[in-house]
Amino acid sequence: MNFSLKLQARQSQSLAMTPQLLQSIRLLQFGALELQAFLEHEAEQNPLLEITVAPAVSSQRSEMASTGRVTDNTLDNLPDNPASLYGHALAEVIDILKTPEDIRIGEILVQHLDRSGYIRARAGDIARDFLLPESAVLQCLQRLQAQAEPAGLFADDLPGCLSLQLARRNRLDPVIASVLAHLDLLARRDFAALRRLTGEDEAGLLDILAEIRHLDPRPGMRFAHDTGNMIIPDVIVEQASSGHWRVQLNQRALPRVLITSEAETMVRHCGTEHEQQYLAQCRSSAGWLIRSLDQRAKSILRVASEIVRRQTGFLQHGMAGLKPMTLAAIAESVDLHESTVSRVAAGKYIQTPRGTFEFKQLFSAAIGASSEGDSHSAESVKQRIKRLIASEALGRVLSDDDIAAYLKRDGIDVARRTVAKYRESQGIGSSVQRRREMAAKSLVS
Repeated sequence: MNFSLKLQARQSQSLAMTPQLLQSIRLLQFGALELQAFLEHEAEQNPLLEITVAPAVSSQRSEMASTGRVTDNTLDNLPDNPASLYGHALAEVIDILKTPEDIRIGEILVQHLDRSGYIRARAGDIARDFLLPESAVLQCLQRLQAQAEPAGLFADDLPGCLSLQLARRNRLDPVIASVLAHLDLLARRDFAALRRLTGEDEAGLLDILAEIRHLDPRPGMRFAHDTGNMIIPDVIVEQASSGHWRVQLNQRALPRVLITSEAETMVRHCGTEHEQQYLAQCRSSAGWLIRSLDQRAKSILRVASEIVRRQTGFLQHGMAGLKPMTLAAIAESVDLHESTVSRVAAGKYIQTPRGTFEFKQLFSAAIGASSEGDSHSAESVKQRIKRLIASEALGRVLSDDDIAAYLKRDGIDVARRTVAKYRESQGIGSSVQRRREMAAKSLVS
């Protein structure tokens, strides 16, 4: 058997995850209040930065302090403990995954977190959508599930979230795992069925129930604060007299950032070489920050303008007029990466004549048409189901099959189970429940 060694040169390209690039990613994800807190922190660290905050944002922060919900000290610490799930999760990704390639995957995973901190997409789907090896996505996800704080973050579902927390405590034995796999029985307190499944007696099951009650079913909600009137729209949409829709950035949400006019004087009069190097670094950092903020504003405006172009039906008719729209479609139209569009959509708000909405509320999956007609957004189909049910009478309560048939006549082809899912998502009971409620109301009236 012959062995030989060969030295082969090969060119490859990779994106270095520099501190400046990570800063740009964080800036793009920040909402208005988080952005202000971050910039105030940067100004404290960089003597060459000059920040001018819009009065509306300042008054919001004063109100937060005066109501006691957040103290001045808390606000000072916001950049170190970001007041959003996405900011915190990204910091966990950088701390845990380390390498640029894995951090990129982790950043994509962060974009798929819901408010509870759950991953709402399968690893295989993420890998396919972003042209990544599924094994690499799965490996990064498992590392984040095992190490990210708070425990339970990046879980697939409720049983998985609780399992991750118990595993950190070395309490995930086969009996508890079996109980978690049948949470519906536990919720009904069907201890007879659980005893048959696990072999545990009722006292042991009660102990397990008590332990589960001390877990956090929605770890992501730790980062959701009572914002009340603190929502500051990033974009304002108005209809011009000509009828077209005008899209503009909300200047109140954009702190003015400058390099102080005294910067050159400070550099000239600094004494030591160390001070000169420090101020040169400060000037470089300030310049990068200003460019990143400009790019952030341009990206938000590009995405918002394309959303408005596609969603004129929503602007005219509300949610019933919402068209199907995906992150991928917007990304292709504005020539941005899908992950960039996802970051823009996270935590940003758009003010319209119909109200103020989070960008992500205006994205909706397509429901297939039953003929050659247009497809419909999931949200518009939900609104149609709601209207059909609202028009019911006691003698004619619609079943899910009836609703599916009505929708099909309107050119919307949905299965009965889809109708049931959309109905339940709006808190609307089944036809049996609605019939009982109507009968009870008729007896009272």
